[in-house]
Amino acid sequence: MSKELLLQVAPEIAVNDNLLKQHIAKLERISSAEIQHISILKRSIDARQKSIKINLKVVLFYQNEPIVEKKIELPDYKDVSKAQEVIVVGAGPAGLFAALQLIELGLKPIVLERGKNVQERRRDLKAINIDHIVNEDSNYCYGEGGAGTYSDGKLYTRSKKRGDVDRILELFVAFGASHDILVEAHPHIGTNKLPKIIQAIREKIIELGGQVWFNTKVVDFLIKNNAIEGVVTQKGDKILASHLILATGHSARDIYELLHQKEVFIEAKPFALGVRAEHSQELIDKIQYSCDFRGEFLPPAPYSIVKQINGRGMYSFCMCPGGVIAPCATSPGEVVTNGWSPSKRDQATANSGIVVELKLEDFKPFAKFGPLAGMEFQKSIEQQAWRLAGATQKVPAQRMIDFTQSKVSTSIPKTSYVPGTTSVELGQVFPGFLTQTLRQGFVEFGKSMKGYLTNDAILHAPESRTSSPVRIPRDSMTLEHLHIKGLYPCAEGAGYAGGIISAAIDGEKCALKIAESLN
Repeated sequence: MSKELLLQVAPEIAVNDNLLKQHIAKLERISSAEIQHISILKRSIDARQKSIKINLKVVLFYQNEPIVEKKIELPDYKDVSKAQEVIVVGAGPAGLFAALQLIELGLKPIVLERGKNVQERRRDLKAINIDHIVNEDSNYCYGEGGAGTYSDGKLYTRSKKRGDVDRILELFVAFGASHDILVEAHPHIGTNKLPKIIQAIREKIIELGGQVWFNTKVVDFLIKNNAIEGVVTQKGDKILASHLILATGHSARDIYELLHQKEVFIEAKPFALGVRAEHSQELIDKIQYSCDFRGEFLPPAPYSIVKQINGRGMYSFCMCPGGVIAPCATSPGEVVTNGWSPSKRDQATANSGIVVELKLEDFKPFAKFGPLAGMEFQKSIEQQAWRLAGATQKVPAQRMIDFTQSKVSTSIPKTSYVPGTTSVELGQVFPGFLTQTLRQGFVEFGKSMKGYLTNDAILHAPESRTSSPVRIPRDSMTLEHLHIKGLYPCAEGAGYAGGIISAAIDGEKCALKIAESLN
């Protein structure tokens, strides 16, 4: 009979099948020859002690017994070309997984994406990095796959209550992701690999009778008697359907403005805002692994840190080991930062958003904008940063200790942020309360992570797109908008999920609720 084991082993054992077999044989007091196969179910790193260990959950198969492993394959999808149609606005993870779920339920998704397909997006990413040109409909935030496709592909979520995380991970594997994402405690596909997986999902949707329209921006919602009847696109086309999943992501400001203009109920939502900090990966490894050299058997170290400063949470966000910082503006006249890592996480630098919790009262100077007050607060900081850095896609930057001491940095070394940096005292970018919290917070971070507070670390401003500044309220049971029948606000753009996995789960949930309403 097979046997499940929980192990703690040295890193060099965890990566070597023969050494692992020998280790288990010794523990079980059997010969290595009696072990036919070892299947690793879960893997995580325990770096709390000086001697770093790898936690493994494995299944041991003995000789002369069948090796039974779960087969990962796609659901038994049916052709939906003639089925009832459901509009899905946005082809990020929420929209794509909603479309797959609709097909599984026998409904036909019509996916409308303002941006380009995943391959054509690359030209616009090059344009913003090299030429400082922002395409308002195709950038790091907009386009097939959404913001996560070219900004890291992290698949980790702390929220297990949202739904079946394993189901989403298995679908990614079925569409071409590495089986490792089912094993690792913090799964990650990588920006270099995710595009092909996204393309495979789109091709499957089309193959099964769904539709995916690119360069198709929704500019109006057709609403009659407080019920959705369809949408109007930028080209003037009317697309009719009684059910619509709105999965436009946290940066689609024009959608919030359209809803507000049409007097569809939305509300301001707190979010977090700050900077993106870059250290050498070597330094983060030394801090996290308590060693001078990481060695070949350990991955680049991540970090996660949370503090309470002046009654506000200040924390690391979207930490990217072995990664780079990217320009994520969605309109000319603003600068925005984010981070990403390739699948091997093999870049020389590590970066993380370091952000501060905002409260609704922080948006009072923008009260005249009503539910868009938080969005206008966010926009004002991005525009101020753009002006201070020279009105290009360069970002304001400052050495970390200099920032805590309110000193302009005399020099900024070259960082991973390709468009470049301008030395700016970052107190000019943020309101006073936010600057003070960040300054105190970095000092506290340095106390918890010895070596973290250093002038070799460079702060880039702003990290402002952590989550939506607007919530589109929905009924907790039906997931429909509180006032508009057939409108299903979904995932990050509606203020209900954050990250690829939770967005995908929310997309599936909305699709399930639509199917329920039709039965």
